[in-house]
Amino acid sequence: MVQKETTAIIAAVKKVLTELIEAGGLRKGQLVVFGVSTSEVMGKHIGTAGTLDAAKQIYTGASEVARQYGLHLAFQCCEHLNRALVIEEDVAERYGLDPVSVVPVPKAGGSMAAYAYRQMKRPCVVEQIKAHAGIDIGDTLIGMHLRPVAVPVRPSIRLIGEAHVTMAYTRPKLVGGARAVYTIGDETCLG
Repeated sequence: MVQKETTAIIAAVKKVLTELIEAGGLRKGQLVVFGVSTSEVMGKHIGTAGTLDAAKQIYTGASEVARQYGLHLAFQCCEHLNRALVIEEDVAERYGLDPVSVVPVPKAGGSMAAYAYRQMKRPCVVEQIKAHAGIDIGDTLIGMHLRPVAVPVRPSIRLIGEAHVTMAYTRPKLVGGARAVYTIGDETCLG
């Protein structure tokens, strides 16, 4: 990977994650899921040409921003591991998630998850999470790991490398009917 491409990928990841944090009002301690096809980043078909080099750049950008905002990252594995997720063990404990026994590798888990597993202090893999937000780089389908209700955010950067970028934050469900109130200042049904 050329130095210019490396810098561009790191910068792009930092930019889109920062945009997502600002759009969704994410707070310290919340979870952000990343689904990444490093094959797509490199302009190849998903699952055919994974690369740890691209994974390193994405992890570098994401972890820098996550550290700055106090967020927790989860990295989705590929379908061979049922889209399980790599997270820090203390995060799994905090959210009451049960670890499973597997170590992601590029051909079973994907390059991104394999790289993330080897960078984290005490990594573990869990089968599912309910993240507060997520970024999908390369159409890996992260929706199964987002809380309801997902609110799409259009990133200013549409591609990272050659991979399509989509992202969303989540909000609580709006429940009630015609008389429901959703903000403190809108108490028209009192009295």
